[in-house]
Amino acid sequence: MASLSTPLSPASRADALRRMGEEELDVLVVGGGVVGAGAALDAVTRGLKVGLVEARDWAAGTSSRSSKLFHGGLRYLEQLNFALVFEALKERKLALEKLCPHLAHPVEFLYPLQKPAFDRGYAGLGIGVYDVMGAGRGVPSHLRHHGKRKTYEDFPSAKPGALTGSITFYEGQVDDARHTMMIARTAAHFGALVASSARVSGFTRTAGRITGATVTDLEDGSQVEVRAKHVINATGVWVDEIQEMIGGRGQFRVRASKGIHLVVPRERISSRTGIITRTAKSLLFVIPWGNFWFIGTTDTDWALDLAHPAASAADIDYVLTEVNRLLADPLTRDDVIGVYAGLRPLLAGEDESTSKLSREHAVSSPAPGLTAVAGGKYTTYRIMALDAVDAAVLDLDAGTGPSITEDVPLVGADGYHALWNSRRLLAERTGLAQSWVEHLLNRYGSLLPELLDLIESDPTLAEPLAGAAEYLRVEAVYAASHEGALHLDDVLARRTRASIETWDRGTKAAEEVARLVAPVLGWDDAAVQREVEHYVARVAAERESQTQPDDLTADAARVGAPDVRVGPPS
Repeated sequence: MASLSTPLSPASRADALRRMGEEELDVLVVGGGVVGAGAALDAVTRGLKVGLVEARDWAAGTSSRSSKLFHGGLRYLEQLNFALVFEALKERKLALEKLCPHLAHPVEFLYPLQKPAFDRGYAGLGIGVYDVMGAGRGVPSHLRHHGKRKTYEDFPSAKPGALTGSITFYEGQVDDARHTMMIARTAAHFGALVASSARVSGFTRTAGRITGATVTDLEDGSQVEVRAKHVINATGVWVDEIQEMIGGRGQFRVRASKGIHLVVPRERISSRTGIITRTAKSLLFVIPWGNFWFIGTTDTDWALDLAHPAASAADIDYVLTEVNRLLADPLTRDDVIGVYAGLRPLLAGEDESTSKLSREHAVSSPAPGLTAVAGGKYTTYRIMALDAVDAAVLDLDAGTGPSITEDVPLVGADGYHALWNSRRLLAERTGLAQSWVEHLLNRYGSLLPELLDLIESDPTLAEPLAGAAEYLRVEAVYAASHEGALHLDDVLARRTRASIETWDRGTKAAEEVARLVAPVLGWDDAAVQREVEHYVARVAAERESQTQPDDLTADAARVGAPDVRVGPPS
């Protein structure tokens, strides 16, 4: 059957780079995180000719390492930032109900109370306001106050005597890496030229105006001169570095804040719901994720390698200490299956604590022909993208309309609910267990027939990966043929989550996956071996970094593994 949307394939990438070198773009977006991908989608659906380039993989940075929540932000209520909360709650509703219901869904959380009068009054008021503001916005408006007995029924792992009650409410959950990739794929579906492993290595100017960029293909070392009427810098924590390329400092600065999450088996904490609690410095999340819990996060300044932020032993111990304040059976390092660290691009301020820096975003025009956007939070990516494109079109010819992304579902969303209702029949028709059909629908939505076509041509693809049994073999092949994966790390860390959901962190699945994608990506045996060696070295470096006492030593250990995207010299 014909593809249900434009695939991100090796061929489409090559064609995009070729066309970017031949045609003048209206807008070139630099950065393939959620904001950059969102900006490309926003611009192309306004009728603009758009290019999107990403130096590594889609969502390789911050956008694959979040808490994976669409949420309004309880902490912002404490700052009385009602506008930001309301905006985020509106975006949560859009995501869960219209834009990507196949990727996002409501998840219930319990807020434990430890000081009977103060906690119930203080937290209850805040969460109550939050619930009222979010009423009808994508999740059930079911805030409930519970006494001690009900709290321990819902959260049996809680430390005896530590809790006096609880409050339960809902947030939205999303697979951030898949979501970002799907935004880029949706942009391509509407005509944007998109290419990963394509790094901007310089900008071109005409009479003092930015008129394009030099883009280096990190897969073969070749260069493409891209002409564009306007460039949007949406590179997150790299915004300042891009600004330096044009020879100056921008109108705002970005400061990187590191947040880490631990992955532990679901059976280690008995709780019916997720858990959100306060720490001395921030909020602590215990987030249900299939057969696992994601526990985080930290909020500390980071001024080292931006591409591969490292979680130190001190970071891990901090999170364990905080969550263990609630648990009867404390977690230890031996319970930790995986760890991931990401960097928030915060707008820099005078306060030395990153937890107090602004989560709001800013858009500026630091040079003619260039717009920069930074700050914000994952939930409000669409507004950030909209504002960046609004600024860009002011610089273009008149006639470009307003943003319409509020009404543009991502690929896989249309028809998802009908297929979900038919999942039993789909299971009977395909021979897949209903649980696998549900798994695939919640990752691919109405694109499911594309995977079923691959299975029909090779029935062995319906089998689970031997080294990562949470996923089917077809998902690895599809990642390379339709989802833009160019390297083994892309498949194991972002198209799937084998890198943090298996005790071996994906190393046992590495060769199997490499051989599955080899025909799609044109790898010979030597290339397969190189990819496996790169991935194993990456995992070893991460493990070593997580034993180091502080950021400096952890960073030194992590950067010891070479990046797979270096490309031969041009």
